[in-house]
Amino acid sequence: MRVKATELSIPGAWEFLPQQFSDDRGSFLVGYDAELFADALGFELAVAQVNQSVSRRGVIRGVHWADVPVGQAKYVYCSRGAVLDIVVDLRVGSPTFGQHEVTRLDTIDNRAVYLAEGLGHAFVAAEDESVVSYLCSTRYAPARERIVHVRDEELALPWPADIEPILSERDRNAPTLAELRAAGLLPDYRECQRSYQAHRARPTPRTG
Repeated sequence: MRVKATELSIPGAWEFLPQQFSDDRGSFLVGYDAELFADALGFELAVAQVNQSVSRRGVIRGVHWADVPVGQAKYVYCSRGAVLDIVVDLRVGSPTFGQHEVTRLDTIDNRAVYLAEGLGHAFVAAEDESVVSYLCSTRYAPARERIVHVRDEELALPWPADIEPILSERDRNAPTLAELRAAGLLPDYRECQRSYQAHRARPTPRTG
């Protein structure tokens, strides 16, 4: 098996661990396998946009998500450096609402994380010049993007104590989970599940 897929404790969040092949020339791995992804999740990831960020040590990006319906699913990996990647369940009505999963993404294990529509995403760079790539199911749409504050006490995300956080002005001034919930701006779990079922109902193309 070239890539091992494991569902995390949050429904809609998956970890992918590629098998690496090394010799005196270097190494080789499969970073994304569409067929294995479809076998694990029941649909193939439609990639509409590929984004890349470069971050110095201590940079925190997040917690971001896009309005559902439509939403934006992401397949995330780190091709240089290392980051602590955090998936947060922000879907009202979800059995794991408010919970999070932490995965170290680096160039040693070369793990990747997939998060479905409605899940929040954030990471902190553990090394300078850390490069994170995102395979996104939809194009970036500023009017649909939402943020919750990375230091929200209700979420209590486990940011490393030995790293001085660096935030953008937008992330630094993000609202709290309580404010977003009161304004009705958090994603609805049932709506997200309908989106997932729509993906599964779509025919999956096969190659070869």
